[in-house]
Order: sequence, then structure tokens, then C-alpha cells
Amino acid sequence: MSGHSKWSTIKRKKGAADAKRGKIFTKLIRELQTAARLGGGDPESNPRLRLVVDKAKQANMPKDNIQRAIQKGVGGLDGDSYDEAIYEGYGPGGAAILIETLSDNKNRTAGDIRHALSKHGGNLGASGCVAYLFDRRGLITFEGDGLDVDAILEAALEAGAEDVVEGEGACEVVTGAGEFEAVKQALGERGFEPVSAELTMQPSTTVRLTGKDAEQMLRLADSLEDLDDVQNFYANFDIAEEELESLA
Repeated sequence: MSGHSKWSTIKRKKGAADAKRGKIFTKLIRELQTAARLGGGDPESNPRLRLVVDKAKQANMPKDNIQRAIQKGVGGLDGDSYDEAIYEGYGPGGAAILIETLSDNKNRTAGDIRHALSKHGGNLGASGCVAYLFDRRGLITFEGDGLDVDAILEAALEAGAEDVVEGEGACEVVTGAGEFEAVKQALGERGFEPVSAELTMQPSTTVRLTGKDAEQMLRLADSLEDLDDVQNFYANFDIAEEELESLA
């Protein structure tokens, strides 16, 4: 499993996501508004919006909050307009970092990201410096004791998944971007409910981090996630499971 995915798994186990629920809701509201503004307010005809609605439900966002954000996006209510931008750079140990943002002030966003990177041993790079190291993929994650990985593997591959990667108490189904929805639906119909399902950027190569570099990388991950303008960040770091557990 990728380093970032393992980090996300540990955060869920520790309850860190619950502690930041207000911030998570802020990010989801921006995503809902933007998806609705760009593709319309009907999740059935707007795949991007459908994906964000699913994420909001997984985060236990109230239905009224979801509908209000969608209405703002399509113009039914007054709301801010956010612009999308992608930033690229490097973290500790030379790890490649790709950052997706939604912002109403790009100067502020760029400054905040530059500060976070420099504070934790990284630096902001030029456009295109690391994007080539990442590919858009669907990632469907299952967790829990007694997972029937063989059954998930069989159902996923039948539905068109590219791979199933097993970890400790978890497994990830990897799909192409175009097959994501079909695989997710097929697994749901077989009774497999994921803890998360998202389109992500998967690195083609990874950088193993240890010691101080690993510790700085996790601090950088937290700093980036704390920024309201940062919707998603992806990195190609890999940290050994034991070290990740002790640092987290």
C-alpha cells in the first residue's frame, strides 16, 4: 500500500479524522459547490458531484449541509466561487508532492503552501516538475478483521479492476479512472462496503523515507491537510509500517 494510503489508514484508526471533522466539512463544502457549479446539481448526471456526495456521506456530513452546498454551487444561494489550481514540489528526502487546491485567493494559497513546505524540509517546484510521476487511479479501500480478500479480489477483477493490494487488516482495490464507478458499484452489489472510495493520483515510483526525513514528511502531511485551501495532496513517499506506526 502506498505511504500516503497507510498514513490515512493510521489516522482513521487513531480518530484523527474525527478530531478534524469541522475542517473536513469545510473542504467538502468547497468541493460540493465547485462540482455543482461546473457540472450541475444532479449527482446522477454529474459524476464529479456524485463522488463528492459519497465522500460527504462517508464523513457523516448532514444531508441539509450537502444540499445547501449544492444549491450555492448552482446559484440557488449566495456563495463564494473557488478556483482550482495544482501545485508541485518536493518534500523531505526528495519525495515528490502534488497538491490540489480550491481557493478564492491564489496568492494566499501559494504563500501558505510555500511556507508549509519550507518549514518541513521541502520546497515548491515549477509546474510539471513531478506531475509526470503520478497517474489518475481509482482507489477503493476496505478495512476490518476477517476481510475476505479473495472474494473482494475475485469481484473486483471481474468488474474490471487493475489490482488488489492487501495490507495489515486492510486491502485496496486499484482501478483505472474510467472504471472506478463500475467497480465500486459492482463491489457494493456484492455486499462489500468500503471505508473510502476516491479518485486519486498514484505514484509510478516511490521514495523510501526513514528517521528524520520520515518524521518531517508526516509533519508536512499534517500541515498541508490543515490548510483550508488544500483539497488533496499526493506524495510518493514510502515509510516502513513499524516506523509509521511509531511516528503517527
